[in-house]
Amino acid sequence: MKLTLTNVKEIKRNTDSPLTRRVCNYVFSRWGDYDDKKDVFTDVLNYGCQSGIVGELIYYSDTVRFYKQHKEEINSLLYTAMNGTGIYSPSGLFGDKWDKEDPLAQDTYNQNLLAWFGFEETLRNIGCNFETLNNYI
Repeated sequence: MKLTLTNVKEIKRNTDSPLTRRVCNYVFSRWGDYDDKKDVFTDVLNYGCQSGIVGELIYYSDTVRFYKQHKEEINSLLYTAMNGTGIYSPSGLFGDKWDKEDPLAQDTYNQNLLAWFGFEETLRNIGCNFETLNNYI
């Protein structure tokens, strides 16, 4: 599929996922900022939310709210990632970024990390629909 705004809107229209709709809204909001539209995706996927590129996910208050709003979907993405890699613990996936003293992500730090993970994985999943991004995802 070609990377067009119409096609991203189609993905949003055809999903039942609130997280996918939210990430599509991010793509819409940044679309006009880029001449090369693939960079809407690659900038986040190369530098991560931790870089501050996703303005709505900079502050803990925002990332914790995002995590809580999309917790079930993010947990499902985490399960899929663990299943796909054969690494069955968040600390195994996230390394020293994961606070091992908070294994259930009850506190801010791990919720922040999971919010970023959920956003980035969802953006990657959306990007997988577009041939222009095949070499970047």
